Amino acid sequence: MTPSRPLLSTTWTDDVTGRQGFLVVDRLVRGVCSGGLRMRPGCTLDEVAGLARGMTMKEALHYDPRARYIPLGGAKGGIDCAPDAPEAYGVLVRYLRAMRPYIERFWTTGEDLGLSQDVVDRAAAEAGLVSSVQAVYPLLDDERAARQRLADAFAVEVDGIGLDELAGGCGVAEAVLTALDRAAVPRRGARVSVQGLGTMGGATARFLARAGLDIVAVADIKGTIANPRGLDVEALLAARDSFGTVDRSALRPSDAELPGTAWLETECEVLVPAAVSYCVDAGNQRAVTTRLVVEAANMPVLPEAEELLAARGVTVLPDVVVNSATNAWWWWTLFGDIGPGADAAFAHIRRSMRELTGRVLDRAAADGSTPRAAAHAIVADRLPLITERFGSHRQ
Repeated sequence: MTPSRPLLSTTWTDDVTGRQGFLVVDRLVRGVCSGGLRMRPGCTLDEVAGLARGMTMKEALHYDPRARYIPLGGAKGGIDCAPDAPEAYGVLVRYLRAMRPYIERFWTTGEDLGLSQDVVDRAAAEAGLVSSVQAVYPLLDDERAARQRLADAFAVEVDGIGLDELAGGCGVAEAVLTALDRAAVPRRGARVSVQGLGTMGGATARFLARAGLDIVAVADIKGTIANPRGLDVEALLAARDSFGTVDRSALRPSDAELPGTAWLETECEVLVPAAVSYCVDAGNQRAVTTRLVVEAANMPVLPEAEELLAARGVTVLPDVVVNSATNAWWWWTLFGDIGPGADAAFAHIRRSMRELTGRVLDRAAADGSTPRAAAHAIVADRLPLITERFGSHRQ
């Protein structure tokens, strides 16, 4: 899919702190677009534009003409501020207040890097919004029932972690397992290194550990925690703070504390960057020893690094496939394709992600291309069908 100019691109400057925020709408489908809001120091308009294009792809990749959920357009928001800065919450409220006309009319948003959904919801209410996804309400058959279904789903916890936090990690794990199965790599004892133990990384580590894989390294802002015999994932999850940083007092004597970059060079079968964008570049990709990189974060592998990895026989499963279940789960639940329970959610996510990952890998093999190129090709095939049926506004 050739990148094209977005429908809307705007930069906002906070009059109190001078911090900047961004909104990019790649396209609208049925008059609505979908994409989360991230908050991180150094966030840029170009970054948000790339993420918005990715959201268009994620929506299109999950198009099923038999489903109630109809794909939306792609969008993304971003704020250049550390989420733990003293002024961060005030900046978030003022950003949402400034973006209120867009959120009310056509941009549905939610948690992303640096922000949890409860913080977004609280700030949205303070900014005068009904909901961060209220623009989609006119498309629902029964708004009251749909909103209650989503609220019920957000209230579900599984072993101490919310279903909303687990949905994305379940999808990432299923993409990993599908790729390993197709490569005839046994699950039991396969080694995994994960960058990030926040919402996505933590849930991914849990699902993979419970599937029999060994999580041998995890990285957070303090560095890398490693154990070649496998880490106690549940203990680490219980010892992390709201930003995914692990309290080191919870480590076992056999767990090693290593530099922050050690996760990248760990000997393993699967490497999962699940924290920040642009963390694998042309230089540090040389340290990668695995044959499978699974992008749980958005845009973690730079294009030039991916080319070099491919030349070395390393498969990169792209973010638009791997982490797409987070977005899809919201809409499957809201539109009524699944109920609010965990079992139904996990079963639907696993089935959908196994089918999608398999289709992308099959297309890559048939075309002699990378999985990312295959995903772009599938989107290029689907977007005209979506546009013909539902309309897509780009001008």
